[in-house]
Amino acid sequence: METQRSAGILLHPTSLPGPHGIGALGEQAYRWIDFLEAAGQRLWQVLPLGPTGYGDSPYQSFSAFAGNPYLIDLDRLRGDGLVEGADLIHSPTFPGERVDFGSMIPFKSAVLGRAFDRFEGGAGERFREELAAFELAQEFWLEDFALFMALKESHDGQAWNGWDEALRLRQDLALARARQELAPVIRRHKVWQFLFYRQWLDVKRYANERGIAVVGDIPIFISFDSADTWANPELFHLDEQGSPTVIAGVPPDYFSATGQRWGNPLYRWSRMAEGGFSWWVERFRSSLEFYDLIRVDHFRGFEAYWEIPASEPTAVKGRWVRGPGQPFFAALSKALGDLPIIAEDLGVITPDVEQLRDDNHLPGMKVLQFAFAGDAGDPYLPHNYPRRSAVYTGTHDNDTTLGWYRGAPEAERDLVRRYLARGDEGVVWELIRLAQASVADIAVVPLQDVMGLASDARMNTPGQASGNWGWRFLSEQLEHWMAPQLREMATLYGRLEVGEAADTPYRQSVTASEVEEG
Repeated sequence: METQRSAGILLHPTSLPGPHGIGALGEQAYRWIDFLEAAGQRLWQVLPLGPTGYGDSPYQSFSAFAGNPYLIDLDRLRGDGLVEGADLIHSPTFPGERVDFGSMIPFKSAVLGRAFDRFEGGAGERFREELAAFELAQEFWLEDFALFMALKESHDGQAWNGWDEALRLRQDLALARARQELAPVIRRHKVWQFLFYRQWLDVKRYANERGIAVVGDIPIFISFDSADTWANPELFHLDEQGSPTVIAGVPPDYFSATGQRWGNPLYRWSRMAEGGFSWWVERFRSSLEFYDLIRVDHFRGFEAYWEIPASEPTAVKGRWVRGPGQPFFAALSKALGDLPIIAEDLGVITPDVEQLRDDNHLPGMKVLQFAFAGDAGDPYLPHNYPRRSAVYTGTHDNDTTLGWYRGAPEAERDLVRRYLARGDEGVVWELIRLAQASVADIAVVPLQDVMGLASDARMNTPGQASGNWGWRFLSEQLEHWMAPQLREMATLYGRLEVGEAADTPYRQSVTASEVEEG
């Protein structure tokens, strides 16, 4: 994949400001894109956009194809005649700085439920043809997803392997009866997906028209409790009752003596290969509607993955199993052409993984927070980067750069100071500058680092079961100097054409005293 030298910001839509408890695809999303344009950023990176399940994690979704209905903007639905002012009068008082999932989900579900009732009651009549076209275009996954979600509701949210045997095993008569009995609920989930797609694709179009590409995220593994696993059991290692026999994770390492037991079901790659990897082809095809570039999470699993018996309580007693390798990427390329992929190749990577990445001309990832624990040969130090790579100050799984720096061992802090040839003051902004100045084609910075925020703004702490994914910013935190400073960097380091450096309503310079304290 050939990539234009560019800069961007990582911000999940849930983190946008807004009045209804969670970021949404409305006015604030458009304002955010305006900020990116003013800042000379050509990339907006997001996390997976699917409907979230356990722990509210976007990496544990009920579908690899569907969108998260909680991102639907209620004010836009009001303009569509699907929401009324009375629906919003008794809204809970939501915190501005975090998503309170416990209060947001029931509130937004109730409002979206009334929006669906109005849609069916006549307010959605003008969308009928558009909805029919959507259902036809998304038939590969939509029917199974809507039925799955309706069945989950009828089973009080229980995972599908706890349903009655006939439903668990997808017996024709049981499914036909469920479709009849649950028809209104199935319809509601289809309409919600239609509304999500409509809003998200409008937002993406607005970004693209301003020269901003959206970078999405595909987790290699999917959730067990998902429509995809339930609808395609033959593609996964499951027993006769539908439960996984082996699951995904990573082996013990420096960070964990017992490894990580993720719990995701593993693919029957041989069965997928027999079908030309058609499920994956459709997954990428769908994702390319949502995104312009795709970060593939845990890329190394396509070369080899850690297989853990489902009966094991930890990841210790696992084994490496060969993944689908080059035939997988050849099938994708044959079906879809040149794939705009960023390979998440962090961690312990073997030469075989590097070969698979390079044979497909994919940029790998570099993270500056990982760069200062070794010596001059550390591959995460910028002087060792290949041009075809994507550098980040940190990712959604890292602490903020300020939080990391404050908690780093003194030896690492010392190497940071020596590498930057400066003291602690303004260190976060200088690490942003280091990323932007590097030879890497792509440079992405989490918004928390642009704002110089500490650890309380961290998005996710791996291994922590609760309290993640909730960070949001307030509009006033986008200070007047940030856009021109980012634009100046993007221009200075060749990530924005000089001719694109148009005037902006923001002040064009910033003094050292205005940059965050390190």
